[in-house]
Amino acid sequence: MKTRLTLPSPPAADAESSESGFPGADELAVLRAWYAGVSVRQAVARYLPSALGDGKSARGVLGRIRRRLVDIARAAHRDDLVALLTRPVAGREQHEKGVAQAIDALRTARPPEPGIADDIAQWFSPRAVRVLHAYGITTLADLTVRIPRRRQWWKAVPGLGMASARSIEAFFAAWPALTDRARGLVVASQRGDIVPWETLKLPHEVDGSAGTFRAPPATCTLDASNDYEAVQTWLSLHEAPATQRTYRKEAERLILWAIVERGRALSSLTTEDAIAYRTFLRHPAPRGRWIGPVRPRTSPDWRPFNGTLSARSVAHALSILGALFRWLVEQRYVLANPFAGIKVRGGKTASTLDASRAFTDGEWALVRTMAEGLEWSHGWTVSAAQRLRFLLDFGFATGLRASELVGATLGHVETDARGEHWLRVTGKGGKVARVALPPLAWDALTRYLAGRQLPTSTARWRPDTPVIGSLEADSDAAISSVRLWSVLERFLVLAASAIETDHPPLAEKLRRASPHWLRHTHATYALGHGAELTTVRDNLRHASVSTTSIYLHSDEVKRARQISEAFTTRK
Repeated sequence: MKTRLTLPSPPAADAESSESGFPGADELAVLRAWYAGVSVRQAVARYLPSALGDGKSARGVLGRIRRRLVDIARAAHRDDLVALLTRPVAGREQHEKGVAQAIDALRTARPPEPGIADDIAQWFSPRAVRVLHAYGITTLADLTVRIPRRRQWWKAVPGLGMASARSIEAFFAAWPALTDRARGLVVASQRGDIVPWETLKLPHEVDGSAGTFRAPPATCTLDASNDYEAVQTWLSLHEAPATQRTYRKEAERLILWAIVERGRALSSLTTEDAIAYRTFLRHPAPRGRWIGPVRPRTSPDWRPFNGTLSARSVAHALSILGALFRWLVEQRYVLANPFAGIKVRGGKTASTLDASRAFTDGEWALVRTMAEGLEWSHGWTVSAAQRLRFLLDFGFATGLRASELVGATLGHVETDARGEHWLRVTGKGGKVARVALPPLAWDALTRYLAGRQLPTSTARWRPDTPVIGSLEADSDAAISSVRLWSVLERFLVLAASAIETDHPPLAEKLRRASPHWLRHTHATYALGHGAELTTVRDNLRHASVSTTSIYLHSDEVKRARQISEAFTTRK
């Protein structure tokens, strides 16, 4: 069956476009002029005067051009471009550059191949979809594996009818790979969502037991019989929980993509597959299938990605996968590394940290002020608001990583002979170190413990009590990293909405922020208020002082101030 939206080949630049084709050069000139600030009537009269007359309005001409581009973007599953092209008319000039780039991207866009986890509503008529939904079929995977290979199979689906059945058969005849892919993803979820790999039950075709590039078993040093077991062995080499989580995330994303989008096992991937995966990482699509908010792995709303990845994140992911395959080659599990030699433009930077992911003093003061009064202003519970304020103060004052925050217990707090307070942490690579607890952190901890009705005297502390506790009644458990992210995200989104009108740049910054921004802000603030570079380096536990110096902006501030004083406004 045909899809509801198809992308025709783009016409030549000087050719007249059909009503359903890609807009022609004159039509695009109208659109670009309008986004540049020219009125609708002037733009149409200048570049497409033949479209006027016979009762046709300039607004109607422009609307048809925009709708056609939106239809093309929807067919290509480019929701980001749909959102750009359908934004309100007011302030359109600020989107001029983005629209020009969108037009270039859509010239060569093509609809993606159907995926087995797609909702059937993306590919079939509304009537057929209603009937199939009533019968319990919601995805192409459901439909593929439940269609018997016999004549008049549709009679088992009440109300479907022969015409709809023939269209469905024609659709699967046009995409024969769907049947093989459906066998490769048998999941517990009845909705056919992408799910964590531990819930996958992979058949022989895609589990890697007979992968295309498997090395002879007699020479392999692993007992693993399939790709999943081989990757699990690789993960077990790393004892640090944070490292395991990061490496599992990248391996899991690749395995799911290989099965769902390529219909292949991990050990059957080619270099061309690896290149395609690099493109996929930049814009995981379809977005609804792959991208979602941070959720526990047991949640039906869990997705492998939380958003699109930067060039540096793509490079980081590919470096981990390259290391995985190098190890598999060394163990003689596979013959070659498909990720060898794959580069990412913009993936290399002079440093591994981005100091722009920090709040200025003024921004942080405003953020912290907004955290006061969450109970009566925004309906937060008292305990949730107290925890959020503690998280902000303690994270800002210590510069701890998220994993260190959730792993800290009262037993890790130490006081030396001079009365100075320290927190013992285990950082990257299992390195044990001490982080200073300044008055801001200590006072925040004391207030937070009192709010939790726990002793504030160190002599009465239980060593296993988590520094950041769960809100569940009678629970002594710590919160997870996912929950920490969720708590902070809830506040940041709320704060961004509250200041959107008065502080648009800060609102955008808040929406991009993560728990790690507290660490960056700590470093920038400490250096800006006189802390020595080596002091901040030791507190952040950087291997090199050059890493910490990324946050040192005092020279630039001084230089800008002196030049401004020298070259004042002409009087």
